Amino acid sequence: MLDAQGLTKSFGQVTALHPLDLQVGAGEIVCLLGANGAGKTTTLNLFLGFLTPTGGTALVDGIDVAKATRSARRALAYIPEQVALYPSLSGLENLAFFDRMAGGRRRVVELVQLLERVGLDAASAGQAAGTYSKGMRQKVGIAIALAKDARCLLLDEPLSGLDPMAANAFCGLLAALGQDGRAVLMATHDLFRAKEVGTRIGIMKQGRLVEQVSAATVDARELERIYLDHMKMPREGAT
Repeated sequence: MLDAQGLTKSFGQVTALHPLDLQVGAGEIVCLLGANGAGKTTTLNLFLGFLTPTGGTALVDGIDVAKATRSARRALAYIPEQVALYPSLSGLENLAFFDRMAGGRRRVVELVQLLERVGLDAASAGQAAGTYSKGMRQKVGIAIALAKDARCLLLDEPLSGLDPMAANAFCGLLAALGQDGRAVLMATHDLFRAKEVGTRIGIMKQGRLVEQVSAATVDARELERIYLDHMKMPREGAT
């Protein structure tokens, strides 16, 4: 459902993403690990159509993002590190607004059910979003994705700043989305949560996908070793 075919991106003389071949199928949760500047966010932005590829193709549900951005985005939902909500509106009102923006016409009772599904109770849903914790905002973000019925989810560092309980709850929601047949691509620094929730883990360095592993074949300690080994390798072209 998400397919990068020789996808590259350069900014002047700087190559932010070297040829990337990466597929995320229905029901898969692929986590991209890497330091800042590794190419994770660039990859997400190319799938979102925020950037135009220098070479190669980004496909969403078979649609070339560069050629038909609007059509591709209909199948996508994006959850950034900080979910932006209107602070004076309640969680329910925010969800209703974004549902309308996406062309939806869900009834209030349906929207409340979506918020309850992601773990936001009716009392919290009625509070102003400006009072929400980051974890609560992330839950509304997932509810927005569910309301849109997006089959592909892109997430950029959604676990950053979450306390352990909130991070555990968020990963549980992601696992449920994968079981529901959605394709999830998540950029994260959190090796252990990546191991917990991911079906496949990719390690990126200096704009290259240097390794992919099945989460089922490694434990957290082994994943950490693989990651650190790659980070210790000399920089490309270094002596």
